[in-house]
Amino acid sequence: MLKKNTLGAHNSRILFWVQFFASASFLQPVITLFYMQNGLTEKEIFWLIMCWSGAVLLSEVPTGIYADKFGPKISFMTGALVKILSLALLLGADIPALLFLSSFLSGCSVTFFSGADEALLYESLKKSGDENKMDRVMGRISSATFITSLVTVFVGAFLAKDLTEGQFELLIYLGMVAFLFVFILSAFIIEPKVEISYRENAFSHVKEGFHVIKKTPELFLMFMNLTLVFIPAAAVFQNFDQPLLLNAGISVVGIGIVYSIAAIIGFFATHRLDWLLDRISGLKLFFITGLAAGVSLLIISQLGDKSLVVILCFLVLRFVSAIRYPIYSQIQNDLIPSHVRATTISLLSVLDSICDLIIFGSLSGIAVFGLSPIFMVCGIIAILASFIPIRKAKESIKNNLAV
Repeated sequence: MLKKNTLGAHNSRILFWVQFFASASFLQPVITLFYMQNGLTEKEIFWLIMCWSGAVLLSEVPTGIYADKFGPKISFMTGALVKILSLALLLGADIPALLFLSSFLSGCSVTFFSGADEALLYESLKKSGDENKMDRVMGRISSATFITSLVTVFVGAFLAKDLTEGQFELLIYLGMVAFLFVFILSAFIIEPKVEISYRENAFSHVKEGFHVIKKTPELFLMFMNLTLVFIPAAAVFQNFDQPLLLNAGISVVGIGIVYSIAAIIGFFATHRLDWLLDRISGLKLFFITGLAAGVSLLIISQLGDKSLVVILCFLVLRFVSAIRYPIYSQIQNDLIPSHVRATTISLLSVLDSICDLIIFGSLSGIAVFGLSPIFMVCGIIAILASFIPIRKAKESIKNNLAV
């Protein structure tokens, strides 16, 4: 698919394995149950998510500048260390404040990768003359998430089947080892040389990033379509799917099996995204998947006690989450100049965090009424978001690239 022995091919391989180990979250299939076991209510879990989003909001731009200034290699290695620290704090989870601090540091760690990974990949592909394959390469890299999830979610659910403190601690230690591998692998990244005339002036990066967003409305609309579907269909749903599955009569080990099936579907969807894109345009897929996510959430809100219905909707939502971002990534990076790529993507992530806080804050107010109204509101948001107009983006992109 890519030219052999090129910078793009090398860094895409490294990013694949970085993604592989970064996705090895053995705690993920029982994370919400872990929080509940440590005394958190549904409302407090929303506060925990908001803490994570707040961390992203505060650190996204500084870490984007950090990545533009020091390079993605140092950014990734720093992020891995911060993540290891956040996991270590979970070992004292009997103190609620440590859960919130861990969530805050986890949010910070993500921002060291956010923007920097796409900037690295796009610039590497550009040096190799393969930048038009960004969506397909992102799909392949994203498939790493589902390969590792196929194993770790089942193993995690099996090891924590009794939901004891010792079982949870084992899963946390395994996660720390995985991010140690992320740290080591990041050292093998080869950074492409990008001419940046004002590399020492961090505020120039931010100013130029705002200018890029302001001058490309198609980028903003595409982003809003992406994030307003992602927040309810992934960020919210993935934090409450475990109690949902339990309430539908599925055991903890059964949750691991369902997660593994979702990982298989996600792997094939991202690994063969090029096959899908050859038959359906990215913009059409964006609309169809957004609508499917919203409808699935509405169905769950009404039939959340039906195990088969819940499982089918769960799998649809995981499929949607898997393929939307790689499509968006190609369009986004085609529109952003090289010298402020990481910073501009970070600015968009700040906007994403603001949307997170607004939606999470609103949903926390209805969390006391149970899961059903949460999923109903999420479904309505996703359906409305899928109709955000992005059809003119394709022509705009052509004109932009022709300049």
